[in-house]
Amino acid sequence: MKILLAVDGSAYTKKMLGYLATHDEMFGANNAFTLLTVQPPLPPRARAAVGADAVNDYYAEESAKVTAPVIKFLKRHGIEGKALHKVGSPGDQIAKVADGGKYDLVIMGSHGQSALGNLVMGSVATQVLAHCGVPVLLVR
Repeated sequence: MKILLAVDGSAYTKKMLGYLATHDEMFGANNAFTLLTVQPPLPPRARAAVGADAVNDYYAEESAKVTAPVIKFLKRHGIEGKALHKVGSPGDQIAKVADGGKYDLVIMGSHGQSALGNLVMGSVATQVLAHCGVPVLLVR
């Protein structure tokens, strides 16, 4: 199965990883895992002031801060994963990557790092569920 893991470094990402580790009969190493992190775009004036290379480096560094510990965790559990990062609205980008990459499943935490999260389910999770044509497993 081709699985997209939407990660943001939040406590819910850690819960999602714990869920994966305890359900290796379903999510073991025989699956193909891709980790996706989405960075919010910098304001246009900031991008213009520092240049495209500096901005791209910034996005890559910020994404690596999130994905590096996750890749390490997965390796400890015998799972290989590749990392991917996008820039934009997290809900939209997760849905686009999932649909465009023909993934079989998206796994993500029910809430993220946003302080504006909804009470029952986070706003990013709500957007992914609304726009994604791929099954989504939310871990709370």
